[in-house]
Amino acid sequence: MDLKRSRAVKLNDGHSMPVLGFGTLAPEEVPKSKAREATKVAIDVGYRHVDAAYVYQNEEEVGQALREKIADGTVKREDLFYTTKPGEELLPKDASGEVVLDTVDLQDTWAALEKCKDAGLTKSIGVSNFNHKQLEMILNKPGLKYKPVCNQVECHPYLNQSKLLEFCKSKDIVLVAYCVLGSQRDPNWVQEDSPHLLEDPVLKEIAKKHNRNPGQISMRFLLQRGVVVLAKSFSEKRIKENFQVFDFELTPEDMKAIEGLNRNFRYFKLSFAAHHPWYPFSEEY
Repeated sequence: MDLKRSRAVKLNDGHSMPVLGFGTLAPEEVPKSKAREATKVAIDVGYRHVDAAYVYQNEEEVGQALREKIADGTVKREDLFYTTKPGEELLPKDASGEVVLDTVDLQDTWAALEKCKDAGLTKSIGVSNFNHKQLEMILNKPGLKYKPVCNQVECHPYLNQSKLLEFCKSKDIVLVAYCVLGSQRDPNWVQEDSPHLLEDPVLKEIAKKHNRNPGQISMRFLLQRGVVVLAKSFSEKRIKENFQVFDFELTPEDMKAIEGLNRNFRYFKLSFAAHHPWYPFSEEY
């Protein structure tokens, strides 16, 4: 990924994805109006890639922000890359209305996404939290029409996903990273005793050398490895800081030191699905 020449990566379907995206997930206690305000700030700062999902329960507010910034002339619709993920409304349910995960078939689900693309409901289709075996299942699907353009997974210096990244690159699939700054430590998702990534002494020392903060170092590390980065914050100050990752470069020595921090540690373990036969984190990558 040549960050000096371009701030977007070409996808295998011919479209382009900005390498830096704005994440909109927030803890339940954060008012949904904050998502609207923060998204508008992000667009003003320069973000053109916005990441959302049905399960975040704030897509209406994020959509309002996008419409307002288009209406006031800040951006055109074609300037924006908007990502969403289908939610429980598309999954099979039993008589009581509970989702029946065991009946979800990956290949059938992918076929449904292919139909969405054919119908013009989306330009690109990808996956999230897939391990390499699940990706191979899709890639080997009989009658496959479209490859996934991306795989969105947790990725940061404590979980650098080197093997999955290598696999995705070999299949022309872009790795998109969430949780790049560690975690907001939302108790609904993350254990309280999880390590604080941004307090890591190696990141802090490299940040000091470049006159940056540890979060910017973590993001730049991923960008230089060819990973698309999603940065999440509802603080105007942090939103601006997180966008300032294009005007400096980590040295080979910096990169090697940060690679040495990997401990295969996940903040988001998706424990509610751990019993499922396709639980993605049972595999090494």
